[in-house]
Amino acid sequence: MKPIKEITFKNKKGNSYFFDLVSLEDILNLKPTDHNQYEHHKVAFYIIAIITEGAGKHSINYNEYTYEKGTVFTVRKNNIHKFYSENASGKFLVFTEDFIIQYSENYETLKLRQLFNEMLGTPKIQLHEKEFLETQNLLHHIESEFQKENDEYAIPIIRSLVQVLVLNLFRIKSKTHNYLNNSNYYVKFTQFQELIEKNCFEHKKVAYYADKLGVTPKTLNNITQNIIEKSAKSFIDEIVILQIKRLLVNSQLSLSEIAYETGFDLPTNFFKYFRKNTGQSPKEFKESQKK
Repeated sequence: MKPIKEITFKNKKGNSYFFDLVSLEDILNLKPTDHNQYEHHKVAFYIIAIITEGAGKHSINYNEYTYEKGTVFTVRKNNIHKFYSENASGKFLVFTEDFIIQYSENYETLKLRQLFNEMLGTPKIQLHEKEFLETQNLLHHIESEFQKENDEYAIPIIRSLVQVLVLNLFRIKSKTHNYLNNSNYYVKFTQFQELIEKNCFEHKKVAYYADKLGVTPKTLNNITQNIIEKSAKSFIDEIVILQIKRLLVNSQLSLSEIAYETGFDLPTNFFKYFRKNTGQSPKEFKESQKK
């Protein structure tokens, strides 16, 4: 199995734009020389994908999501996704942190990070008809500005429109994800998430992270229960499993070597842990990704 390719930001207008707008049809018809869009690849930027016609499926972090007209996907930087050959239309807004975050107020930055954090809920949003029409209007305005050449106002206007789009999508998502509106624990939660993502193979116990964050395990559990309605241990396991999946797909190591690499003292404990949390053996998961 080939290693996962990391796709860096490129723009036909020049990387200094830090923003691009591409159609789903163009992406599906591309023949890249450095990767295959129909195989898993990691992105070094943010994506808002808006489906305007047709239906199909898309894979994000090894989870498959169906889509139809009015489906929106938010893909975070460093996430892994892949396309399927489908008869569908849509627009992909692609941008870097330099494009939007450094120009945003703290409130806007917080909402963007929450919207794109797949650990806070599904990366899929299904728009109702009115929401879809409002989103399409914004999309048409963005597209109109993007087509303008040598206009110093175009990119600042696009940036503002994307900020409006992010806030609109956040408002829609928060209607069905009440925890998105609770910011009391959010800073600690994101610090916890970042620590797990960096240290999860070496440390899988709640007490370690509680100590690093200067809180008790009970407080850390309260934070995750409040934000995502899961225990702190469940949240650790969720991130550990995602990181293991990346290794299984992206590594030439044997299953036993991956077991030791991910912090398990015995391969049998690794196999039991993976099956308990996924319902599959590591081998079954790896084989499923080849199909």
